[in-house]
Amino acid sequence: MPQKNGAEQSDASGSMPKSQRTKIIKSSDDSEKKNLAKKIKDTEICVPIVYGNIAFWLGKKASEYQSHKWTVYVRGSTNEDLGVVVKRAVFQLHSSFNNPTRIIDSPPFELSESGWGEFEVAITLHFQSDVSDKPLHLFHHLKLYPEDESGPLSTKKPVVVESYDEVVISEPSEALFARLQHHPAVIVPRLPAGFTLPSLPIEDLENRNRGGTKDHNPLNQWFSKFSEADELLRLAAAREQVQGHIARLRRQLSLIDGQQQQQQQQLKTASDM
Repeated sequence: MPQKNGAEQSDASGSMPKSQRTKIIKSSDDSEKKNLAKKIKDTEICVPIVYGNIAFWLGKKASEYQSHKWTVYVRGSTNEDLGVVVKRAVFQLHSSFNNPTRIIDSPPFELSESGWGEFEVAITLHFQSDVSDKPLHLFHHLKLYPEDESGPLSTKKPVVVESYDEVVISEPSEALFARLQHHPAVIVPRLPAGFTLPSLPIEDLENRNRGGTKDHNPLNQWFSKFSEADELLRLAAAREQVQGHIARLRRQLSLIDGQQQQQQQQLKTASDM
């Protein structure tokens, strides 16, 4: 059975989420053979992703074994539609669940369940055929209870645990670059002046502008923010906090220095008497 109190996870609700850039994938072998001459050398496409869970305590009247309603997910860093890159997400739940292998074939890549225990969820992302033929394996510790277990549980504020990562596609084909270059979920570099990309089919143009879940997902209000603007705001707040701390230390040092000078003056006066 899953454990109520699992392994410690540094990005629990209220603390900074984990961030890394470790997932490097290349275009599929089939695409590589077909478009070998059309690769864009020394180029990387970055797809920021966030994976994690949100858990709501159902209150004292809830069943002991159905104490929480939770959702585990993989999303764009600011909730864009990842379907342009990700074809399928597979969530492997604890064996005590009915049908523990859950397959999500379209965005949003999330699933909801209820229960009482914490456990590790294995997440496998399968990419679109022109992105990669190799799946990406992620692991997330489902968190239901806040880090401060001595505090009261709340039905109004959920526990949110998220990790940030970046899927990096090395040397994409020209066709893939053209398909992804204006999608809000993807970060692409600037190409050299005069570089011409192939035109896109109509269906790709429609999908590129399909948007994400940011406007209609009720969980959005609880998600962590990972955009560059939000990061700048966090850095500015941290800088202000550090500067305030430095000013307080300087005042304390000045006060101590003044007290020392006063004591030295008193000792000198006493010795002269």
